Amino acid sequence: MEPLSWTAIIGLIIAQLIPVWIGMLVVFTLSVLFKRSLGLFGKPFDSTIGMIGFALVLFWVFTGMFADMIITHDPLAQVSGMKNKLPGTPLPDGYEGYAYYLLGGDNLARDVFSRMVAGSTIVMQIAPLATLFAFMVGITLGLPAAYYGGKLDTLLSFLANLILAFPVILLFYLLVTPEIVQTGLPTYMAAVLFIFPIIFFVVLWNARFFTQPGKRAAYLGVTLVIGIWIYLGVAWNADPLGIISVPSNILIVFVSVVFVNSPTVFRIVRGLGLDIKTRDYVAAAQTRGEGPWYTMLWEILPNARGPLIVDFCLRIGYTTILLGTLGFFGLGLAPESPDWGTTINDGRRLLSIYPHPAIAPALALMSLVLGLNLLADGLREESLKD
Repeated sequence: MEPLSWTAIIGLIIAQLIPVWIGMLVVFTLSVLFKRSLGLFGKPFDSTIGMIGFALVLFWVFTGMFADMIITHDPLAQVSGMKNKLPGTPLPDGYEGYAYYLLGGDNLARDVFSRMVAGSTIVMQIAPLATLFAFMVGITLGLPAAYYGGKLDTLLSFLANLILAFPVILLFYLLVTPEIVQTGLPTYMAAVLFIFPIIFFVVLWNARFFTQPGKRAAYLGVTLVIGIWIYLGVAWNADPLGIISVPSNILIVFVSVVFVNSPTVFRIVRGLGLDIKTRDYVAAAQTRGEGPWYTMLWEILPNARGPLIVDFCLRIGYTTILLGTLGFFGLGLAPESPDWGTTINDGRRLLSIYPHPAIAPALALMSLVLGLNLLADGLREESLKD
């Protein structure tokens, strides 16, 4: 068979991405129809920048979700004779399955297109969840620091500033080096950091349904059962049902991202809390006799959601870059991992001769981060109009 032209390559890639186009069409249709009832989440559809950003992010979300349907070859499989082959090169005779390497082969004869698609799954598994966990930690510590002030605020702010004083890359490097991993420090950090979501939801339901013991007991019971089950599986790899298990290298990267991002989120939440706690509706809640945690979680936090959602989008982008940086330096993730940073690092060694193995994941990383930044800009632009 003859190599494919670029027109044919683009056409075949578009065809492989059909599940993504269908998913995006459904989400965009529903979002446009119901954008007025989505509150802040419907704001991007009033902004051209926001819609472009949302489309880019949604593209990679669905690519990660449907990766198994999209990839044409095993991302780790090596095909003899396909080392550093150009995009559109057909596979040698005798190989079953998809007939081409759509974006060429890398220096180990693996399919660049399949590795790029598989890499999106790793990013979508780690970046949003790690950012969400960081927000749980930051919110749980930032609200009481702002509300109570005093020694508690001084102590927590000092700890946050202490962590932020380290260069981020150096801190990442220290956390994922084998010598530090062997001490068990990442596991202990996971045990501490991953308890915060349970604390957050327990306090949230207790504050909201304090005067309704039946509902409070039900919500707390479900939260504790599910939370402790997930906590045991994720933090300690001790799920009694054997369902939840996180590979040690993924856990190390996850913990590192949460640890690095939490102090910044803490400072943002603290700053917003210091401003909002002086508002009249907070004073009204205190006058009604509402408890401190009710006031923090159900009066202050909802009114800080706009800036926090914008920062959440931006922080996922920062986390994506950090993951790519870790992969590029060969830290944390397995050497054969198809994550974008590792793939870029593998391709850079022959960049002047065979640029395609590095360009594809680099463009993927750039487009996702660009989409998150545009989405955040759109949300910020629309929220300022309110």
